[in-house]
Amino acid sequence: MATSARPPVASRAFHMSAARRIVHNVKTAEEFQKAVTENDRVIVDCFATWCGPCKAIAPILEKHSEDAVFKDRVHFVKFDVDELPAVTQALGVRAMPTFFFFKDGKKVDEMVGANPPALLEALKKIAA
Repeated sequence: MATSARPPVASRAFHMSAARRIVHNVKTAEEFQKAVTENDRVIVDCFATWCGPCKAIAPILEKHSEDAVFKDRVHFVKFDVDELPAVTQALGVRAMPTFFFFKDGKKVDEMVGANPPALLEALKKIAA
């Protein structure tokens, strides 16, 4: 009686590593200052864990950070406003999410709210 053996399958090692975080979560005022001053172009996402619009736009920002157009030209940073109140106050954050755009250590633009088309346009502008 013939047995039906499965044909050999070309095996290839498949390994999934954790996704590389491209949006850097800063935890101290010093980390924030270093990120802004040591990178040519920086976008800063000021968010809160309890903020619904912040949660909605976070994956969009993450996706843009992985985009070839931006990933080598713009440094992506985020921080929780409740964890860094001094930085939040110094920047004048009044609502979340607020995005700040820095070029050569100087703030050049600001955007308040979870507006994906406006975020993309601001990113294109800072990356140019």
